[in-house]
Amino acid sequence: MARIPYALVDAFAPAPGAGNRVAIVLDARGMSPEEMQRVAKRLALPETAFLTERRGAAFGVRFFTPSGEVEFSGHAAVALGLTLVRLGLAPEGATRLYLHTPTEALPVEVEYEGGEPRKARVRGPTPRFRDLPPFAALRAALEALGTDERYLHRGLPYGIAYTGLWSLFVPLVAPGVVDALEPEMPALAEVSRRLEVATVHAYAPMGPRSFYARDFAPLLGIPEDPVTGSANAALGALLARAGVVPRREGEVRLTVYQGHRLGNPGVVEVLVEYSPTGLPYAVQIGGEAVVVATGDLA
Repeated sequence: MARIPYALVDAFAPAPGAGNRVAIVLDARGMSPEEMQRVAKRLALPETAFLTERRGAAFGVRFFTPSGEVEFSGHAAVALGLTLVRLGLAPEGATRLYLHTPTEALPVEVEYEGGEPRKARVRGPTPRFRDLPPFAALRAALEALGTDERYLHRGLPYGIAYTGLWSLFVPLVAPGVVDALEPEMPALAEVSRRLEVATVHAYAPMGPRSFYARDFAPLLGIPEDPVTGSANAALGALLARAGVVPRREGEVRLTVYQGHRLGNPGVVEVLVEYSPTGLPYAVQIGGEAVVVATGDLA
């Protein structure tokens, strides 16, 4: 049987042991979705990216969780962009790559410092929004998270938004309240199923342009995701749409801190761009990443 080369990468972190670890299968050419799913289960990480094609600065990619394929994984895309350059799979010195998923092409910008690739930024899927869920549904989500409406931040938006995955966003009054959450996973899974969302994203303000978050995805087989790219991209879009974050020259730049409660602190940089009509139309997420190990699956 052919050996399957892979890399383990910590995304949204400058050093190993922080951020969100992702597996990258470096050569998945010819693999069926069923085979990819089996490999993702073997690697047993929240997300695995599969490199299905290589053509210069363009790459085919698919993303899998242990329970199935997803359209987009922000931390995996950031990790993949930097890893392709660092392992010599992308053209030397490349500053822009394109990740072709089954549904769209995602541009990735690579930033260098002292000649070395330092950060990557990926433009996620176009943000989408749903109508506000009934307040009773929000109350049920708060209860499943282990808190109640006394700790709901009334000046920040709650709602359901999408940049690759649909998420329910629950604003709380302070980072300490977010850290104190002890979710009841069966109840949270039921709330997620009823609202047809993949994750529940609790967040709180740290400053005008900075937020603290935790993300729970029981329906994806991930009780808590350490640092989440796609949900934080959607959070940026939701905040920009509500007009509660400072805006300058047609864009908003935010920083989201996540993973501290799990001992995997990470930092996600979010850039939301506005259309001429004043609505958010594109979101970039970025940060650092580090290759932790490489190997082969037999």
